[in-house]
Amino acid sequence: MKILGIETSCDETAVAIVQAHIDPAQRILSNVVFSQIEQHKDYGGVVPELAARAHLEYLTPTLQQSLKVANLSLEDMDAIAVTAGPGLIGGVLVGLMTAKAIAMALDKPFLAINHLEGHALTPRLSHDVPFPYLLLLVSGGHCQFVEVKGLGDYHILGSTIDDAAGEAFDKVAQLMNLDYPGGPSLEKAARNGNPQRFNLPRPLKGRQGCDLSFSGLKTAARMAFQGLDFPTPQDINDVAACFQLAVVETLMNRAEHALQMLSAPVDHFVVAGGVAANQALRSQLSNLCQQRHLTFVAPPISLCTDNAAMIAWAGLERFSMGYKSDLDIGPRPRWPLSDISLF
Repeated sequence: MKILGIETSCDETAVAIVQAHIDPAQRILSNVVFSQIEQHKDYGGVVPELAARAHLEYLTPTLQQSLKVANLSLEDMDAIAVTAGPGLIGGVLVGLMTAKAIAMALDKPFLAINHLEGHALTPRLSHDVPFPYLLLLVSGGHCQFVEVKGLGDYHILGSTIDDAAGEAFDKVAQLMNLDYPGGPSLEKAARNGNPQRFNLPRPLKGRQGCDLSFSGLKTAARMAFQGLDFPTPQDINDVAACFQLAVVETLMNRAEHALQMLSAPVDHFVVAGGVAANQALRSQLSNLCQQRHLTFVAPPISLCTDNAAMIAWAGLERFSMGYKSDLDIGPRPRWPLSDISLF
């Protein structure tokens, strides 16, 4: 079984082909991503209109390249999967209409996939993680702890009440004029900084539950930076290190609470989403799992950031269970994991 996946929910134009194979290393036949960093870097963030136009321009050549890498044709596909939400409505619409056109023209089954479910199922693509497991989904637009009980069965244990961790990373990096995208640039600066120099808060630490909040931490980092008359490169590194440590320690505290809230024991703790590429976070989560005798799983970095392989894989898992979507489904700018089911 071979599934074509299309992802255009934000600023990555991506097309991938995956197959059902017992060996995870042989499941991804192609995974092509066109990044729009150059289009958005002057603005310090994603401009929805520019993103949608770029998707229109680059989706067809990205599709052609993905087929070329896999040495396959559209006729070889068993189904067409695409992100139908959540995301920037213009970008989602571009991918959704393209996938519908392919499915209709070739009379192929059509699969509308939730972008968050794509992230949630990525560890099953890369590591064959069995259900159930605890997921920390942490990205630019989302930050939540999820008990993944089964395909289409997701229990949200806690989520951010304001900003996502990735958004906070990007905004603090932009404040200090670090290169875009901000998250990786801030992580790089933090490696050479003193993480003890500034006393930044750990929002909600110690409180019941595992909800998250990063707005106040972002403000505290801004005040620390603006309190420096003439910031030096070392000052920037120190603010970055203190901010990153505060985010990681906050997530660790919330993770401990999430483990106590599970409805049943799990053997695996998984991190996914763009911020899952952060090495400091990976290291601390790995240490926590060692202490709790859990298996820690972090997908390859190429599968943490937005990509189409995760969409194709979610489509494959659903298609294997008999799931298909109607062609009249529309784009959804908001689509919580708690609002989806297997059918």
